Amino acid sequence: MWEQIRVNKRNSFFLMGMMAMVLMGLGFALGNAFGRTEGGFIGLIVATVIWLILMLVSFSVGDKVLLASSKARKVTAEVHPQLFNVVEEMTIAANLSKMPDIYIINDPSPNAFATGRNPENASVAVTAGLLARLNRDELQGVIAHEISHIIHRDILFVTLAGVMLGSIVLLSQVFLRSMFYGSMMGGRSRRYSSSSSGGGQAQIIFIVIAIVAAILAPILANILYFALSRKREYLADAGAVRLTRYPDGLAGALEKISSSNVPMESANKVTAPMYISNPLRGLKAASLFSTHPPIAERVKILKNMSRGASFKDYSDSYSQTVGSKPIMPSSALKETGDVAIRQGSGGKAASNKKQLREMGDIMRMVNQFTFLTCACGLKMKIPPNFKAPKVKCPRCGKTSKRGA
Repeated sequence: MWEQIRVNKRNSFFLMGMMAMVLMGLGFALGNAFGRTEGGFIGLIVATVIWLILMLVSFSVGDKVLLASSKARKVTAEVHPQLFNVVEEMTIAANLSKMPDIYIINDPSPNAFATGRNPENASVAVTAGLLARLNRDELQGVIAHEISHIIHRDILFVTLAGVMLGSIVLLSQVFLRSMFYGSMMGGRSRRYSSSSSGGGQAQIIFIVIAIVAAILAPILANILYFALSRKREYLADAGAVRLTRYPDGLAGALEKISSSNVPMESANKVTAPMYISNPLRGLKAASLFSTHPPIAERVKILKNMSRGASFKDYSDSYSQTVGSKPIMPSSALKETGDVAIRQGSGGKAASNKKQLREMGDIMRMVNQFTFLTCACGLKMKIPPNFKAPKVKCPRCGKTSKRGA
């Protein structure tokens, strides 16, 4: 997939340049709105400085910013051994030099994403809802999808785009809100009354232009972001099938994720394209602002794969399903040898009641609860702020020592 890696690097530089133009254009418009003739150039300089700072932030701690904004918490193998085992399997299958750091998001909506600068600094985050709903084959499909994003260097693109887009949206919102509160306070009218008639009219024109720019800049940035995001999901699906050799695993996971009607509270418009499925249910799958291709289409492609699990097999299924030219890069289609589809493990997901219980336990473990099983069989869940050395069982009344 070296060809796709090269394309992703090129697109990342293209995105940086386009985002820079949007940010600088917005800075120039805002500078003209707040200043005189030299205001636009001052705004351009400020926007350039902001862009340089954002680039440094994106390359240094951009992944940490996105993980923190998603309320993801880094966990150890004790929290969810199966998750660590699956991530380790897919890391070995992908021939990565380092296993990604693992994060869990305390959210009941099933979803996952990967982020980082490169494979050596990558992280995978999954929600508690995902872990509770999927069986092992389905979880493996999701993790393989995220590992594929890491292999393809999609994570650099997502990290850069997420930080830049968030900053453009924030700058626009700050300006629009300042204009709103300024007009409410009557500050602008006093400013214009002290100006000459011609200067005041020119200033009003600049303010109108700035308002239009502040509204359009995030929209344009979103279009750039989303336009370069959709194809990556198909390629990551193909990579997941190649790693797991089991298309039905990822297909089943996508079906369960899409059937969930639980809104994801920790996601927003900036972080939405990172996830395996669009966490913002209000956006239509086929719209211009869609972060992902339709899940039904992705599932159909996966389920139509019956001859093998190679990149060519996925490309053939994609062409048959979507009816367009092959989506895979030519280097991937030159792969020699058949990749046989394996049999599933036959594992079944737990009942709804058990899923809710497991999801609650995962959330508590992430929040550093201690689990203590009494001799009577009751599992006691002790919050981290409970410091007493002994715990009394509410069922049988027996006292147990913590850590015993």
